[in-house]
Amino acid sequence: MSSKRDYVIARYTCKGERFEILVKPNLAWAFKQGGNIDLNDILVGEIIYKDATKGLKASEESLIKVFGTTDIYKIAPIILKNGVLQLTSEQRKEMIENKKRQIINLISKCCVDPRTNLPHPPKRIELAMEEVGVQIDPFKDAEEQSLSIIKSLRNVLPLKIANVTLNVKVGAEYAGKVYGFISSFGVIKRSEWLSDGSLLCEIEMPAGLQPSFIEKMNKLCKGNVEINVIR
Repeated sequence: MSSKRDYVIARYTCKGERFEILVKPNLAWAFKQGGNIDLNDILVGEIIYKDATKGLKASEESLIKVFGTTDIYKIAPIILKNGVLQLTSEQRKEMIENKKRQIINLISKCCVDPRTNLPHPPKRIELAMEEVGVQIDPFKDAEEQSLSIIKSLRNVLPLKIANVTLNVKVGAEYAGKVYGFISSFGVIKRSEWLSDGSLLCEIEMPAGLQPSFIEKMNKLCKGNVEINVIR
């Protein structure tokens, strides 16, 4: 079993039975929100528990009673989609701190001080975040949060963003699933649904987010995406 820092418990209760699995928190949350994540990347072990803390496994009878199967790869999606993720206060605190560091790093890469055209030091960004009372979501991608945080920081910190505009074409199989994800990275200037069901759109985003955007889009669409820089 991994250390507490590596996993959280996903818990699901149905028909008087309780089921728990050990999962990686960020990936489990992304899956719960509709992300196309491989279960092998989410699960920590292949055991379904009645009480994970005590190491008590769920009985085959209870699994059949509720799920009609004992196959964890059929059961885990139900637990993840319909259950809850159990975080200790220590896990949540650590996840928030790690996410904050990621966000500060992204803002440092995406923005400069317009007076000097140089990046703000990370400590200055952190103090500005504290000043405006930024709330960090430990499950939400750093890239998604950084855009709204930049807007808040502009009230106390001069920031200039270097933007890039991308042309994105997504195959029909994934187009409907990733539209919201695409928009979370910037401003969609135009979008068009093609006759074959694929999506063609133009998005403007901070240049510093481009590498992460391309990497995540390829993963979500399993390579069925074309991304080109317009300007």
